Amino acid sequence: MQPVQDILNRIRWDEHWKGDEFKIGYYDRIEDRLIVVAFNEIRFPKGDHFTFEVIDQDGELHSVPYHRVKAIFRNGDLIWHRKH
Repeated sequence: MQPVQDILNRIRWDEHWKGDEFKIGYYDRIEDRLIVVAFNEIRFPKGDHFTFEVIDQDGELHSVPYHRVKAIFRNGDLIWHRKH
């Protein structure tokens, strides 16, 4: 399985994927469910190689470790997933 960081970097930098719609599904331990967010809502803190940030519907900032990413969708199709 390809590491999630490789897929996220490809989404960020691959010219062939520009213009496609990506969504990231990550597991939220508090809500005990998968949260799906648009890739363009994610921020990557400079120098942080383990997490990304996302702001929820209430305006709260969350730092999400890469190991919690469970699914990545491209144009509505599942292109990557992690079982556990």
